[in-house]
Amino acid sequence: MPLKTPRNKRKNTSKKRKWSAAVTQNSDALTLQQRIFTKTDPAAIASSLKRSAQKSHRRKGTPFQSAMSMLNFYINRAGHNLSKHQLDILEQAKDELRRLFHRQPAAT
Repeated sequence: MPLKTPRNKRKNTSKKRKWSAAVTQNSDALTLQQRIFTKTDPAAIASSLKRSAQKSHRRKGTPFQSAMSMLNFYINRAGHNLSKHQLDILEQAKDELRRLFHRQPAAT
């Protein structure tokens, strides 16, 4: 049986690495505003996610679950590529999302 060469490996993994970008852009649960996660206002990010989650008829959970899930997904997948400043903004957006949905603040 022939061994895979590193070149073939790289070719296959490059396609697999981009699946998370496709999920963010083509989410089956939410239709997101373009470039929402690059905004610098946590309240704007949270309100856009809330609006998208409430309008969606394709989501499986509650609007809060869908919005928070998409935000966490982006944070986890973008991870090391996010600047500290943008990561802080997205973490603040989580708190703002909880406030908009009248949920308890996260335990620290």
